[in-house]
Amino acid sequence: MNFSSKKYKKSFDYSYSIGVYSTLELLTYKLSQTVKVFLHSKSGKNKGAQKILSICKASHIETEIADGLLTKLSNSENCYAIGFFRKFGSNVSPKKDHIVLDSPSDMGNVGTIMRTMLGFGINDLAIMRPALDIFDPRVIRASQGAVFQINYRYFNTFKEYQTQFPRNFYPFMLEGINIDEVVFEKAFSLIFGNEGSGLNRDFLKIGKPVKIPQTTKIDSLNLSVAVGIALYESYNQNRKS
Repeated sequence: MNFSSKKYKKSFDYSYSIGVYSTLELLTYKLSQTVKVFLHSKSGKNKGAQKILSICKASHIETEIADGLLTKLSNSENCYAIGFFRKFGSNVSPKKDHIVLDSPSDMGNVGTIMRTMLGFGINDLAIMRPALDIFDPRVIRASQGAVFQINYRYFNTFKEYQTQFPRNFYPFMLEGINIDEVVFEKAFSLIFGNEGSGLNRDFLKIGKPVKIPQTTKIDSLNLSVAVGIALYESYNQNRKS
């Protein structure tokens, strides 16, 4: 596999994790997909980087010192590791609860959502096209490597997803039942719209629409914040049951 020093493109058959923590997550959960790790010449002073080196040696994964490459790809002088890996396929489980994102476009939001999902016990993510590329290093970095534990699948339309995964649907919209009045019945899908436009009104006819109460001082919550609140509420209900 020839690695380019150019910035990531969706057309590449590989991607990379930026930073020590994300690269450790890569090696922990997707070791077989890891191809090569680049380290900084000063990585000997970093315990995490030394752990990466130890794992790579034990697993016969090639490493190389490449300060210039790390700086170029990370836009930082303080990046100690970048892990290159082959992209991997995945799927969501019909028996598990899902987060559903309709046409997400913000790298930081989706990365944060993935990490928050793991924190509240949901590992399955369904994404409706058009959408961002979850293998973009900016998503991986924002997720702090959580992407390597997430089961994901893209769908062309919500109808396609709905047909294949019949379950209890909870679209989050401004018109809906207050979240503290809703009982999330398993298996469920928590559905969220695009950062700018939200869900279209057709979702009012799907499942049980839910709203998160807020003051009138803002027009809406950030997507990752809204998903975090919904995940916490569903997790809290499950923990008490």
